[in-house]
Amino acid sequence: MSRNKYPEVTVEKILAAAERLFLQRGYDQTTIQDIAKELSMTKGAVYHHFASKEEILEAVNQKMANENNPFNLVKERTDLNGLEKLQLAIVLNQSSQEKNTLAQEEIPLLKNPQILAASIDANRRYLSPQWLKLMEEGIADGSIKTAYARELAEVLPLLELWLMPSVFPATDVELKRRVAFIGELFAKMGVPLFNESITQLLKNTLEDINS
Repeated sequence: MSRNKYPEVTVEKILAAAERLFLQRGYDQTTIQDIAKELSMTKGAVYHHFASKEEILEAVNQKMANENNPFNLVKERTDLNGLEKLQLAIVLNQSSQEKNTLAQEEIPLLKNPQILAASIDANRRYLSPQWLKLMEEGIADGSIKTAYARELAEVLPLLELWLMPSVFPATDVELKRRVAFIGELFAKMGVPLFNESITQLLKNTLEDINS
């Protein structure tokens, strides 16, 4: 049997197929055999890279967090202060076509509690720490004035879920009120994340997802 010279390519293919199937069919309804069949490979080949379906789900969520991570694009910007980096991260996050497509595909999240829980856990472990770094940078340079940087960094990914109509159903008017609420909440806590252009961008994105 020939040895796979590029195992990382196979891993990427497995994760891509698993992500599609988890979202389309649901986590419980997707088997290792389904993933293998999607790629025309054997179950043994999948198990060579992942010990279980749970391990695949963990890797999928880590991959999603890394690919949709705007912080990699802003952290080296020396021309921006901490608050401006946070604001740019929000713009990049919402402007990403891939991210917006994913948000629309996540309509069955409530019917897939394992995926929802894994997504929250991935945000907690991978995204919240990066929000915190930028907030601490803003505190250091004076652009942010809050005593609750850690708490705000932890709650921000949860508020993103709150803005998803697939998780918390809402009309366009209700979604706009949620955006206004989040902006006012963070501003009162010393982190004025939303300027007028960001607020409008968020409202437009949510209208597209809700349509």
